[in-house]
Amino acid sequence: MVDMSINLAAADMMMASLAQGPVKLGVTDLNISYGGIPALRDVNLTVKEHEIFSIIGPANAGKTSFLKALNRMDTFNTNMKVAGEILFNGLNVRNLKNIYALRSRIGVVFPLPVGLPLTIYENVALSPRLRGINKTSDLDVIVERCLTRAALWDEVKDRLDSLGSLLSGGQQQRLTIARALSQEPDLLMLDEFSIAVDPVTTMRIENVLKELKQDMTIILVTNLVQQARRLADRTAFFLEGECVEVGKTEDLFTGAVKDQRTRDYVEGKFG
Repeated sequence: MVDMSINLAAADMMMASLAQGPVKLGVTDLNISYGGIPALRDVNLTVKEHEIFSIIGPANAGKTSFLKALNRMDTFNTNMKVAGEILFNGLNVRNLKNIYALRSRIGVVFPLPVGLPLTIYENVALSPRLRGINKTSDLDVIVERCLTRAALWDEVKDRLDSLGSLLSGGQQQRLTIARALSQEPDLLMLDEFSIAVDPVTTMRIENVLKELKQDMTIILVTNLVQQARRLADRTAFFLEGECVEVGKTEDLFTGAVKDQRTRDYVEGKFG
């Protein structure tokens, strides 16, 4: 017998979120497994336009798998199986044939920087060039804007022809953010972006993210619960492959939680 209470609860959560504002991303009954072993089970949530939506939870909670499913990265891993509905801008990403067009609208920043073997300038200019922008003056504007947004311009503006791989780890991470921004994405996903970044630079990037949500939607995966509290409008708590609850971030940190496990996690009792 199907547990209707679970489905009704998921529907209520989805409807409540829909009522609060335009939806950029809608996830219904998402299940992910690797080699038949479940990684995420029956996830239902929405992400609204122009919000910072954070996902918190301990290691192996399914946070990164969730991001991979949104961007169809399962195509790189034959062991990863995804079921359920993911609507991005109203289109089911699981049915899209042009995956590259989808990924051009969704920028991704991974925990550790992945630099291209190109100059700092060309790391950022590559995506615009692929979109057909080749005029130097136009590229100059894009490169400066993206590096500035990533809090890196002042440090590299005099050596744009140097290899990006020669930058420090924190600078390479910010270059990765600039490269993601050069796609002009509708959705920016950051997976533990501050792992390789010092605290001062982390705060600078956090300030940038607060500004960026005026232009795009941001999903932030973080193990740093206070980072989620500083940045996110709403937060989802993942644990052992389950989306335990979703709510306004401040509510989750001030005791208005529906599940004791959420309270225990944000209070640092495990994680």
